[in-house]
Amino acid sequence: MTEKILAFLANFIIATISASGYVGIALLMAIESAGIPLPSEIIMPFAGYLAHTGQLTLLGVATAGAIGCNLGSAVAYWIGAWGGRPLILKYGRFVLLDHRDLDRAEKFFAHYGSITVFVARLLPVIRTFIAIPAGIARMNQLRFHIYTFLGSWPWCFALAFAGMKLGQAWDTNPVFKNAFHRFHTVVVVLLLAAIVWFVWTHWKDRVRPSEA
Repeated sequence: MTEKILAFLANFIIATISASGYVGIALLMAIESAGIPLPSEIIMPFAGYLAHTGQLTLLGVATAGAIGCNLGSAVAYWIGAWGGRPLILKYGRFVLLDHRDLDRAEKFFAHYGSITVFVARLLPVIRTFIAIPAGIARMNQLRFHIYTFLGSWPWCFALAFAGMKLGQAWDTNPVFKNAFHRFHTVVVVLLLAAIVWFVWTHWKDRVRPSEA
């Protein structure tokens, strides 16, 4: 069952990218950056694998991912700018965004200012939600998009590069392939546990909203 769940998610991502190429990468990364939990840690390595096969280029993959981050972040920015914190607290739980995520991103932004948008793009989890407090603060949009792109590109490149290297090792290194087959069940269980933990901790707030 665990393998089927992860296989479905992986097949959806790789099918989208295979069918749409750079546009598919941008679309998937836009979904993630809009605050919907579709992790870039899965999207970009698959894109990097396709770069390994020659269907795409590594630089093109990283750039498409960064463009997608900008598109999705623009949506999150304007949600913050138009609705502010009350809108996020009321409806964020329906996309598994709770007050703790918002508090964390807001504190980060308040402490470091506009440069937070750049720095946060290099950090897991908080990178997904940082556009909302930027919108609430009405950060200059040109600076917001420049920082978002410059911070997202290295993140996308690193993940895609890792996926490309894993693809190369898979095809050329039998030791790597044998080790993967030996320990893949443990890896699958750990990945599934992480996904279940994230969804459950956020779903509790959807069913029983936390106090503002």
